[in-house]
Amino acid sequence: MKASELRPGMGVIMEGKLCVCVKSVHVTPGNLRAFVQAKLRGVKDGVMFEKRLRSTEEIEQAFLDRREMQYLYSDQSGLVIMDNVTFDQFTVPLEMAEDAVKFLKPDTNITALLHDGNVVSFELPNVVELKVVDTAPQVKGATATNQLKEATLETGLNTRVPPFIEVGETVRISTEDGSYLARAK
Repeated sequence: MKASELRPGMGVIMEGKLCVCVKSVHVTPGNLRAFVQAKLRGVKDGVMFEKRLRSTEEIEQAFLDRREMQYLYSDQSGLVIMDNVTFDQFTVPLEMAEDAVKFLKPDTNITALLHDGNVVSFELPNVVELKVVDTAPQVKGATATNQLKEATLETGLNTRVPPFIEVGETVRISTEDGSYLARAK
């Protein structure tokens, strides 16, 4: 496939090793040739690196199997997830999970990417619902627009929420940047 077709979540063979694309940006500077700036993660070692490719450069695609899985729990060895169809359990190293643990509570469904029967990456849902466990009380008379306060959620994630959110409420959080979206219904 051409480098311009590279998308996040795709598997590629780069420099002889299996990598998963984390980010891909197609850049077309005015007076130069177009190129693709890709951020890749090596599957075996988990090392992230950036690669600049010509748009027309051919790269070898590695086909990854997408499966719906369920997050069960975390321990010192990593995240334990279960295949929803076969009920097989896999352990994902903590290095691969990065900050995703703060968005996951038990029984959350995720999409896992497998290569040769091994989990190489996973994708979180776009939005998760988490309960607020600690936040400051609402200040009476504070009606300034776009005013936010700090809140700690049940998974340990710290975010900013509107002043009317109380402890015990469930809120919708974007997994892309950890920002507050809305109250959960």
